[in-house]
Amino acid sequence: MAVIWLLGASCIGWFISSLAGGGSPLILIPTLSLFLSASAIPQVITIGMLFGNGQRVGLYWQGIDLHLTRWYLPGAITGAIAGAFLFTQLQLEWLTILLGLFLILSILTYRLAENLPLFQVKAWYFLPAGFIYAFLSGLIGSTGPLLNPFYLHYGLERGEMIGTKSAHVLVVHLVKIIAYSAFGVISLPIVAYGLLIGIGAFPGNWLGQKVLDRMEDQQFRQIAIAFVLISGIMLVWDQRQIFSFI
Repeated sequence: MAVIWLLGASCIGWFISSLAGGGSPLILIPTLSLFLSASAIPQVITIGMLFGNGQRVGLYWQGIDLHLTRWYLPGAITGAIAGAFLFTQLQLEWLTILLGLFLILSILTYRLAENLPLFQVKAWYFLPAGFIYAFLSGLIGSTGPLLNPFYLHYGLERGEMIGTKSAHVLVVHLVKIIAYSAFGVISLPIVAYGLLIGIGAFPGNWLGQKVLDRMEDQQFRQIAIAFVLISGIMLVWDQRQIFSFI
C-alpha cells in the first residue's frame, strides 16, 4: 500500500510541478509523513529529487541557461553543504514559517518588480540566491519554488525555466546526498523510499512535458506565480501549531 501511495503521489507531484515550475516536495512531504518520521523526510526527498530533476535535465536540456548556471553553482554548492551540516545539529521548525512568509511576500515583490522597468534580475544575483536556496534546502529538506520569481523576472519561460532550474536543483541535491552521507544521516530504508519517489517522477515528468508544450508563456507564468503563493500558505499552515506557543 505504501508503494502505491508514494508512486502515485510522486507522479502527481512531478506532473503538477512541471506546469508550475517546481514544488513537487509540497505534495510528497505530506504523503511521506504518513510512513516516515520528520527527521527522515529531507533525505528521502533529496534522493527522489535527484532522479526527478535528472530526468528533467534530459527532457529540457536545450533550454538550460549555462551563463546563469555558472553564477548559480558556487553559492549553491557551498550552501548545500552548510545546510546539510546544520541539519544534523538541530531542527528549526520556525524556519519553515519564515520560508512560507517569504514565498507569500515574494509575490508582492514580483508584482512590484513588473511595474519597475529599471529593475531587472541579473545573472550574478543567483550567486547569493543560490546559496540561500541550497542552505535552506539542506536544512529543512525543501524550499518549494523559492526562486521562481527570480527565474521568471530574469526572463526564462517554460522549458528554459524548467531545464535551467532542474540543472541547478540537480547539483544541489547531489551535493546534499554526499553531505548527508558524510554526516551519517543516510540509511538503506531512506535510500529505498527515495528511489521509490524517484521512479514515480518519470511518468509525471513525461506527461508534464506533453502538456507544457501546449501551454502559452503567459499561462505558465500565471500558474508558476500562483503556485508560489499556494506553497507559502501551505508551509505556514503546516507549522501552524508553533503559533500556539507564541
